[in-house]
Amino acid sequence: MAEISITSLHKQFPDGTVAVQDLDLEIADGELFVMLGPSGCGKTTTLRCIAGLERQTSGDIRIGNRVVNNLTPGARDIAMVFQFYALYPHLNGRDNIGYPLRAAKVAKAEAARRIEDVAKTMRLEELLGRKPHQLSGGEQQRIALARAMVREPQAFLLDEPLTNLDAELRLDMRTELKHLQARLGATMVMVTHDQVEAMSLGDRIALMNQGRLEQVGTPLEVYDRPASLFAASFIGTPAMNILPVEVDDHSLRSPSGLRLPIPRDLPRTDGLVAGVRAEWLAIDRPHDGAGGLGTVVAREALGDEIIYAVDMDGHQVHVRTPPTTRFGADEKVEVTFIGTEPRVYHEDTGKVAA
Repeated sequence: MAEISITSLHKQFPDGTVAVQDLDLEIADGELFVMLGPSGCGKTTTLRCIAGLERQTSGDIRIGNRVVNNLTPGARDIAMVFQFYALYPHLNGRDNIGYPLRAAKVAKAEAARRIEDVAKTMRLEELLGRKPHQLSGGEQQRIALARAMVREPQAFLLDEPLTNLDAELRLDMRTELKHLQARLGATMVMVTHDQVEAMSLGDRIALMNQGRLEQVGTPLEVYDRPASLFAASFIGTPAMNILPVEVDDHSLRSPSGLRLPIPRDLPRTDGLVAGVRAEWLAIDRPHDGAGGLGTVVAREALGDEIIYAVDMDGHQVHVRTPPTTRFGADEKVEVTFIGTEPRVYHEDTGKVAA
């Protein structure tokens, strides 16, 4: 296995579209690294540049101890798993898995051993004789992963590999993929637009937007301390509440009267907004005026929790509560802050103020 280093990667297509701008990334050996972002943000283009399926306009890509800028995909010693499994319909599972070995002219005995080993790892022994049309979506995906594994590459590149699976199977495959990566100690780079996949699978996440890197960090770092307003609005369900605030002598104060602690070293300036997670807020009936006043406009019961949407002076705020909490539509409520400290951003630039 090997680390992957990307330096000043820039990709511009012939029509003038800039897909990736000055991207720098360091992916550690044995890391499951997830590239996350909306459609068109540049994550798949970056993955294809690593694979050699796209040629970058400028910048360097290093896999292990080699700069691979001028190497063909086959010479880069990587394996790629696509969103659409790309299995050969006329070949059974065994032959689909073994196809890269046959193309590489690996000896038959060695190829058979490697196919059996990877089939056992992926629990595919009973499926080796079946053709793709005889397999479920999850089984086809496991065959595609096995075909990548059998090559024993330096790194695995996964392009939205779970998108086409139903919700229950996606959950099973997330668990399986995480355990598989841990067993192999493999370097994996995965692209997804699904934040739940990114949060549950990634050792670290790179969040991209419009071809640029917004933030890199562990799932908890990206969730708790989003580096920009875009990151705050993209990560989390519901997204982080964003409220205009003013700084007074003792606190941050929103127009509704909600008071928040002042982060250390916060500049005393206008145009600030505070980012507050739904679980950093508590909701109650008005009683002592300690919080901000609002009106319940919606309630989403999720079984183990309830998400309330509260209108606070024209700003809708989401509050996460236990399932036993009960408030009705249009009920007047008081919202208080129960977290440690909010994230504060400059509204005009979207960058962190504190």
